Amino acid sequence: MLIRRPDNIPPSEITAPELYQARREFIHSGSRAVMAAAAGLALPWGAAEAAALANVQPNRQKIDDKPTRLKDITSYNNFYEFGLDKDEPAENAGVMKTRPWTVVVEGLCNKPRSFAIEDLLKLAPLEERIYRMRCVEGWSMVIPWVGFPLASLLKLVEPQGSAKFVEFVTHYDKRIMLGTWQPVLDWPYTEGLRLDEAMHPLTLMAVGLYGEELLPQNGAPIRLVVPWKYGFKGAKSIVKIRLVEKMPGTAWNKAAANEYGFYSNVNPAVHHPRWKQDTERRIGEITKRKTLLFNGYADEVGQLYTGMDLKKNY
Repeated sequence: MLIRRPDNIPPSEITAPELYQARREFIHSGSRAVMAAAAGLALPWGAAEAAALANVQPNRQKIDDKPTRLKDITSYNNFYEFGLDKDEPAENAGVMKTRPWTVVVEGLCNKPRSFAIEDLLKLAPLEERIYRMRCVEGWSMVIPWVGFPLASLLKLVEPQGSAKFVEFVTHYDKRIMLGTWQPVLDWPYTEGLRLDEAMHPLTLMAVGLYGEELLPQNGAPIRLVVPWKYGFKGAKSIVKIRLVEKMPGTAWNKAAANEYGFYSNVNPAVHHPRWKQDTERRIGEITKRKTLLFNGYADEVGQLYTGMDLKKNY
């Protein structure tokens, strides 16, 4: 998924000291300006500002892990549409406009409809959910998301009996998503869940973190969070949700099926060809920690996979 192994992540990428960031910004600013000008776009200089979310219910998830710093969550990202390096999404994604924004829900449902982001923010009570996030590359974070259960949205459209899977399609604009100029994946980025996974209470449609609206580099204005799966399953900047009968193709599975399975549940016993999965480096910490089956959520989600071979169905 990324070229560097977690063991070789330089401290500068984790702690993001001011001198390092200033140097990176100087290097990238020239190329970004040239490409934005070629696309006829205005480039927003400076970091995007997040608006506070109102009436957020406090966290009810019992987790002892200390949340990762906001600075790290918003500056160390995988969002290949805006660049392959960890710092590039924060630098480049600010050009993406998140208002107006519409999410279309369609397919095998009785009441397909379109939702403006303003409607989604009021669709169900917003909750803070402090979840572990484990990247397949061997690093992890603890993120205080704000959002609502995906099940609340799906129930409104009434899935039909033939619907077995849910496909997610993300925003794609080649003019501003300079990372898509490289043939890394089949754009737009797509992901998928089995319907029972999508309806699980832990599966979240996130609209914020740390009590504020999502920034573009974190998948604004709305993204998927499935805490027992590897982070790339969390589709960012979603524009379409489809209920389908057959397992949908997903971005990384289509790119390398032997490395990225459809399920991609966190499993310390199943290693990626380039990254071992039994330990992880928590961003902000020096030493490694053991990786937990289903990222520590086995009690809540293990029954979804009863009788399945977790190595074959990776």
